[in-house]
Amino acid sequence: MAYSSLANCVADLRATERLRVIETPLDPNQEIPAIQRRAFAADSPALLFSRPLGCSFPLLANLFGTRERVNYIFRDALDNLKFLFRAKADFTASLRSPFKLLKSLAATRYARTRGDGFWETRKKPPVLECQCPKSGLPRLVSWPGDGGAFITLPLVYSEDSRGRPNLGMYRVQLTGGDYEDDEAGLHYQIHRGIGAHHAEALAKGEDLPVHIYVGGPPALTIAAVMPLPEGMSEIAFAGYLGGRPVRVARKPGLPLPLLADCDFAIVGSIGAGIKPEGPFGDHLGYYSLKHDFPYIKIDKIYHRRDAIWPFTTVGRPPQEDTIFGDLIHELTSPLVGQVFPGIREVRAVDAAGVHPLLLAIGEERYAPYEREKRPRELLTSAFHLLGATQTSLAKYLLIAGDSPGLSVGDISAFFRHMLERTDF
Repeated sequence: MAYSSLANCVADLRATERLRVIETPLDPNQEIPAIQRRAFAADSPALLFSRPLGCSFPLLANLFGTRERVNYIFRDALDNLKFLFRAKADFTASLRSPFKLLKSLAATRYARTRGDGFWETRKKPPVLECQCPKSGLPRLVSWPGDGGAFITLPLVYSEDSRGRPNLGMYRVQLTGGDYEDDEAGLHYQIHRGIGAHHAEALAKGEDLPVHIYVGGPPALTIAAVMPLPEGMSEIAFAGYLGGRPVRVARKPGLPLPLLADCDFAIVGSIGAGIKPEGPFGDHLGYYSLKHDFPYIKIDKIYHRRDAIWPFTTVGRPPQEDTIFGDLIHELTSPLVGQVFPGIREVRAVDAAGVHPLLLAIGEERYAPYEREKRPRELLTSAFHLLGATQTSLAKYLLIAGDSPGLSVGDISAFFRHMLERTDF
């Protein structure tokens, strides 16, 4: 089903008993996040907290909390997308299923943006219907040692000087620290698209315009966390996955387009200044410490009239982002050999906090004439994995030579295979 908004998705999930409404007034400061974690652990339906304390917006938890629910939300597009990725990896093999191929290719008509010119003269796009101050946003605090309230499902949009967009999910701190009423922390890691945009702007002595979106059609959230190949637009991917083009609008005076159907838009820019961000309860089960990062200077905060604030809790796995990881691995596994020649499989280990531990299986073809195999191509492949894309965030990489029946999908068997062949 092609959801036109987050409210549209919530209504569908509620009608099919995949969502429960919690009308009891509850506190966004640790109480609601604690319920979200328990709900995820229990494979609960999604939860809509309709009366959070100190906030006029309903809070949506556990939207992506089970694979069944994710598969349901994207039921019209997932099979086509999987086939399209397999076709990209091996187009010849895809020709054996011409009808599937044509269906998958036909769906690429959604992989574009759609603008309605009448918005600029006759009415506002939904995301511009209302405004509020930063103090009006939900102040969700997940853990007692967190440095303040954070946006945990932010969609951060920026463009380079050529207008090429990046949509990423980077940690945003709303309160605490040294932030003023019109500032928010923006923690982005290395190898993120926004970093190149920021560097380009600073080289020109300019601030980088940035929009931080919250909510909108669920496909935007998946697109923001997907490790897409260089040059592939997250917006185009969201259109394909969501089954409808992403609607954009222009507002006079704003240098960036607006994602028209999102629930919130924090409009501003980041400059050369940095401020302390954190601490924050992180994927590894402890607090990432306070460090200096850029911050956004907020000009305006817009929101829909029926705005919903989706959130998740970051913490020791498994958490809701575990489901993201499973989906990402499933979708991108056919492309591994194209991005990393010589690598057959790769997987980040969720139980280790995702980024710290990476498992891989590669080929050893450099010296086929040698009777005793030594790791040569495997070393080349290992350095490639540790030096490019999001796999470069790994702290440890275990790479094995190709062996019949070996798969990174069976983590216990992979470790057994490695340890049986290790001479400490």
